[in-house]
Amino acid sequence: MNPLVIKLGGALLDDKDSLDNLFVVIHQYKQQYNRPLIIVHGGGKRVDALMDRLSLPVVRRNGLRVTPADQIDIIVGSLAGSANTTLLSVAKKNNLTSVGLCLADGNIVDVKQLSSELGYVGEATAGDPTLLNLLLKSDYLPIISSIGITNDGQMMNVNADHAAVAVAKMIKGDLILLSDVAGVLDANKKHIAELTESQADQLIATNVITGGMIVKVRSAFEAAKILGRPIDIASFKETTELPDLFNGQQVASATRLIA
Repeated sequence: MNPLVIKLGGALLDDKDSLDNLFVVIHQYKQQYNRPLIIVHGGGKRVDALMDRLSLPVVRRNGLRVTPADQIDIIVGSLAGSANTTLLSVAKKNNLTSVGLCLADGNIVDVKQLSSELGYVGEATAGDPTLLNLLLKSDYLPIISSIGITNDGQMMNVNADHAAVAVAKMIKGDLILLSDVAGVLDANKKHIAELTESQADQLIATNVITGGMIVKVRSAFEAAKILGRPIDIASFKETTELPDLFNGQQVASATRLIA
C-alpha cells in the first residue's frame, strides 16, 4: 500500500478526547494493515491563543497567517515545540513509536518565502524522501510540524495543508485532510458529498467557502491534480469512519474533492 499522509487540523490539539480517540484508531489501523503513515500538523488555534496572551496581533490574508519578524520565533516554538510534542506524547501513550520532525529535517520539503507581504511565510515543494523512507521502513510514525527553513537558513511558517500536499507528493503517498468540521458545507450548511473545482470556485466567489477553508479546499484540489486521485476533507471526530477513509473508501461525513 502507498504511504498515507494524514494532515491534522490545529483544533485537534485542544480536544483531548478526540486526540486520544484518533490515535487509538491510528494504532489499530497500523496493526491491522501495516501501512506506512505520516502525520503533518499545524496548530493555528494554539498559536492564536499564545498570541492573545502575549497581546500580539493576529492578521490573516486569504486564509494565511501574516508572520512578521517579531512573531516567527514564537510560532516556531508553538508548532515545532509544544504542538509537535503534544502529538508525540499521545502517540507514545498509544504504543506508537513516533519521531517528531519539522519540514527541514533531512530536507523533507523545500521551502522559500511565499511573499514579502506575508512576512516569514513559506511556500512548500516536494524535497528529499530519503529520511522519511528510512523511518517508514523501520516502522516509525513521523509526526511533522509545518515549520520549514529556507536554503539561506531562515525559519518559515508554512500552511499545514500546503505542507501536507508537498510531503504526499514527495513520498508518492495518499493524502487525507482531517479537520474539526465534517467536510465542506453548502450555503444551507448542509454537507457536500463530492465537490469539483468549478463548484468550489463558485462557493468561494459567493462567500460560502471562506477563510482557512479556502486554503484547505485549494490545497486539496492541488493535491488531487498532483497525485492523480480524489482527496477527502473529513472530521477527526468521526472515528468509526476513519479506517474506511484511510483505505480510500468514500464515507458519509467527508467531502471528496475531484479535480
